[in-house]
Amino acid sequence: MSNYNHWFIRARLKTRQLLLLVALAEEGNIHRAAQVLSMTQPAASKLLKDLEEVLGVPLFERLPRGMSPTWCGETMIRHARMALASLNQAHDELLALKSGHFGQVGIGAITSPGLSLLPPAVALVKQEHPNLRISLEIETSPVLLDRLEQGKLDIVVGRLFAEHDKGNLAYEPLTGELVSAVTRPGHPLMGVSNLGLRDVHGAGWIVPPAGSVLRHRFDLMFQQEGLSPPINTIETSALLFMTRMLQQSDMVGVVASEVANYYASHGLLSVLPMDMPCHMDAFGLITRTDRLLSPGAKVMMKALKQTCLTQYGIRLSA
Repeated sequence: MSNYNHWFIRARLKTRQLLLLVALAEEGNIHRAAQVLSMTQPAASKLLKDLEEVLGVPLFERLPRGMSPTWCGETMIRHARMALASLNQAHDELLALKSGHFGQVGIGAITSPGLSLLPPAVALVKQEHPNLRISLEIETSPVLLDRLEQGKLDIVVGRLFAEHDKGNLAYEPLTGELVSAVTRPGHPLMGVSNLGLRDVHGAGWIVPPAGSVLRHRFDLMFQQEGLSPPINTIETSALLFMTRMLQQSDMVGVVASEVANYYASHGLLSVLPMDMPCHMDAFGLITRTDRLLSPGAKVMMKALKQTCLTQYGIRLSA
């Protein structure tokens, strides 16, 4: 039997208290927070005082020109945002069901699986559930994990790094990611036999931004060969810009091999015939363990796992 003797039931926690925590975090001032929530300042002060008394800790430090959250306050603000995001999602799902839609799912992916895994998986879902509303984001893993934590995404196909808090995340590894060098079709380097790093060291490169994992491994690749990293570089993560720039110049770009092969198959770029030993770590399916997947998210997850078998030869448990 479920236990309904939660502290927030005993404390009679109010939704307006959660809204007030978030408003105070964003406004930094109880007067402005009260205005945002269309309540009086005394009412807002009482809501906050009641919550602090129930919790037994101060949530905000009162300053001469505003309020600043304590560490306890930061914790409550983070969970308040998550709770409010979940309630908003519930409302959106109910509206979708009332209007004849199956529901909704938010999924995010890094570029490589966003190109190879997601299209067939989404197509599979749409065949069986055409009214399921799917929102899709292609971003870096840190950005996607932030949105997963905020409740803006249900599923992420990305990487976990050492700095990520894994306590409330479920991770199912899929595959590693090879890296390729790409140029415009007809580039002079395409005719060089036994092409190696020394042959491309002096080229102009379009590379990921400094601080990214791929950029670090790209630089390290040259250093391990006894070479300094290329200095004639353009830093960007924008694939459209990179593609256009490569087509109009003799520069060389570095991208995931799946992305490189996709552009090459359409005649937009050519893949240089050389080894790029700066492979990326494995990515996988990431969900939160402290939230149940919505019906739409469960359908999407099932399709992703089915598609993993055909795309990567990996059989995942249903």
